[in-house]
Amino acid sequence: MALFNLHINGEQREVDVDPDMPILWVLRDHLKLLGTKYGCGIAQCGACTVHLNGIAVRSCSLPVSSIGDSAITTIEGLSANADHALQEAWRKHDVPQCGYCQAGQIMNAASLLAQNPDPSEQDIENAMNGNICRCCTYNKIKAAIQTAAQNV
Repeated sequence: MALFNLHINGEQREVDVDPDMPILWVLRDHLKLLGTKYGCGIAQCGACTVHLNGIAVRSCSLPVSSIGDSAITTIEGLSANADHALQEAWRKHDVPQCGYCQAGQIMNAASLLAQNPDPSEQDIENAMNGNICRCCTYNKIKAAIQTAAQNV
């Protein structure tokens, strides 16, 4: 066990955990931030996507010891009132079906829009490739990202 001071959603949080523990389990089990989901455990599905210094990363395979002073943002930290342009576009386009992958999808899309506020359809497809949706709402996801890009 080791003591880690993490910068999560704008707050300093202290955890005493195994250095090899993936940040996903630190978030969910130790800090009770349950919005980030476990999907595959091998960084292939995107359900566990969070931001590390604004860049989308898969938290299921990222050990807490590798975080250092980096800022982590989870879906809970994207906006205080769930009113980020992407969250509003998600509702407008009725994207969620089962909802399981949605936090990871939104976090990946938010990273895209932060880096490219006016993405083409191809930019969106490239950026979102690898975020798997069991309900296949990919067309709605793309439409929501395009709508959000107009409002970011």
